[in-house]
Amino acid sequence: MKTNPTTELLKGTLTTIILRLLSEKGKMYGYELAQCVKETTDSKVLIKEGSLYPALHKLEADGLIECEKMMIGKRVRKYYHLTPAGETATAKAINELLEFLSTIHHLITTEPIYGNT
Repeated sequence: MKTNPTTELLKGTLTTIILRLLSEKGKMYGYELAQCVKETTDSKVLIKEGSLYPALHKLEADGLIECEKMMIGKRVRKYYHLTPAGETATAKAINELLEFLSTIHHLITTEPIYGNT
């Protein structure tokens, strides 16, 4: 089975991305979240439903987001927004991710520790 490298890299960051977007936008529905990521990254990062909705359900179960159902035409649309605990968790998650990315950047861009022997 062939795996998209971006998909593998995204796995550990999806929750933080969702929290960040909800912090910035206030409330969003699933498709809107996926489209926002796609447009913001010039289609370099694509979030599939199979990843997005389980992440949203986990965040909701953890009490970090809440869901509000609204009728749009004849369809129910679920809008997600941060809870107070989610607002606190967002700042922590962003700081942890930035620190991790900085560490990885340092790890893969510095000279080899043992040289080229």
